[in-house]
Amino acid sequence: MSDSVRIIDIVNDSHDTKTFEFQWDERASPGQFVMVWVPGMEEIPMSLSKTTRIKSITVKKIGKDTQKLHELSLGDPIRIRGPYGKGFDLKKSKRMLIIGGGVGTASVIPAVKETGADTIIGARTDKDIIMDEIAARYVKNLWISTDDGSIGFHGNVVQLMKEKVQENNRYDMVLACGPEVMQYHLYKACVDLNIDCQLSLERHMKCGMGVCGCCVMDGMRVCRDGPVFTKEQISKMNEFGFSTRDECGRLVNLR
Repeated sequence: MSDSVRIIDIVNDSHDTKTFEFQWDERASPGQFVMVWVPGMEEIPMSLSKTTRIKSITVKKIGKDTQKLHELSLGDPIRIRGPYGKGFDLKKSKRMLIIGGGVGTASVIPAVKETGADTIIGARTDKDIIMDEIAARYVKNLWISTDDGSIGFHGNVVQLMKEKVQENNRYDMVLACGPEVMQYHLYKACVDLNIDCQLSLERHMKCGMGVCGCCVMDGMRVCRDGPVFTKEQISKMNEFGFSTRDECGRLVNLR
């Protein structure tokens, strides 16, 4: 059963990304997602970028469905179903490093707020960095990386993570969300550095409840068993970083 909520605020995060806030009393934890629908679009999964009574989704315009969401105005209704999935376990470590890449930053912001942990936010250019001002209000150490060096560290978040670990060596857990190629290399770095990790993965989701099977990865349903997976779970995956599934559930190579 979905609920109808109304948009109470819209934030322009970047040239192609907006955050839509709404009041919704369902309890949610950092890392969980919802299924979102408005007339004229397919129902799609969206991570929650705010998990308090006032919640939000952060939408990067990348196709016709996200374009439809970008056309919404204050007061417009949207249908929300959820929240679904397994979020981040924030009690597992007190020495964590949180990493957000691109629009994946939105998924980790609730964890940033709740823990105040050191944070890295990365993107291709300075125009693509989102929510750094929000993170800066909650954390003591915030680092920015851009692929082109237009702001902050010149390089990707994995390179910056390795540098920060070598500088102080105080982290024992990495929480992250971002493009799969970023998370694959981040996982490899965590293995090499002997650091635990929790990664929020993305697959095509139709139902969000583990029924349709479109998001199955190595026998696990990303919508139900994830989207946050532990280092131990990821170590047993053969598809992670190498293949995904299309809207019909067929395997598609990423490389």
